[in-house]
Amino acid sequence: MPEVTATSGGRIRTRLLPQSTNAQYRGSPLSAYFLTLLSVMTIVPGCIHSFLPDGGAGVIAGLDLGPCGPVIIALFAWAGATQIVFGITMLLASTRYRSFVPLVLLLVLLERGLHALNAWVLKGGVAGHRPPEHYAVLIGLPLVIAALMLSLRERSDSENLHGARK
Repeated sequence: MPEVTATSGGRIRTRLLPQSTNAQYRGSPLSAYFLTLLSVMTIVPGCIHSFLPDGGAGVIAGLDLGPCGPVIIALFAWAGATQIVFGITMLLASTRYRSFVPLVLLLVLLERGLHALNAWVLKGGVAGHRPPEHYAVLIGLPLVIAALMLSLRERSDSENLHGARK
């Protein structure tokens, strides 16, 4: 087994986290900040779904766990794991790899759009019950669309890093 040195550790870190692409990002800084907020709002529920004993299914969503409780809790944990990973990806894009902000916002729009479609059209609530996320997605969709549009709008050379005119 090869010896691990500080130099080889630095190479591994550079391969896992290459140099920042923030200087290449030409969209609105507000979109990157919004994506940072979204990342936190994705990681926190992911942790709740993964680590709360019932995944939040009963205590937050108000679902009757009944005889299918273990399956529901397992599905919440699975969803939480994907939320944590997607949230970390969003956080990396918004803070270190801003050239990916438009793409990640497009993926968020797709994910949230599918969520809304399933929650309100295709699957609906169980016996008229809707968890808080069903309402939150309706508020979030227009905000994600606005952030995506701003991220695609190219700043002029006369705008500084904070988006203000020189």
